[in-house]
Amino acid sequence: MESLPASLQERVTDHLREYINDLQDEIKWDNSFAKSQSKLVAAARLAKQEIAEGKAVALDFNQL
Repeated sequence: MESLPASLQERVTDHLREYINDLQDEIKWDNSFAKSQSKLVAAARLAKQEIAEGKAVALDFNQL
């Protein structure tokens, strides 16, 4: 990399920093989803159960 012009070195460095930041964000999201996955599964099961029992109410987007 030292043989590259300074401006190109800066571009490569900026690209690598952005790439590393993206990877770190992906790791954070993966960890967040891993921690909440069981809660999401439980909520989905409850929703399916309520639908089957006729307790579910249709979502009215106008009330949001």
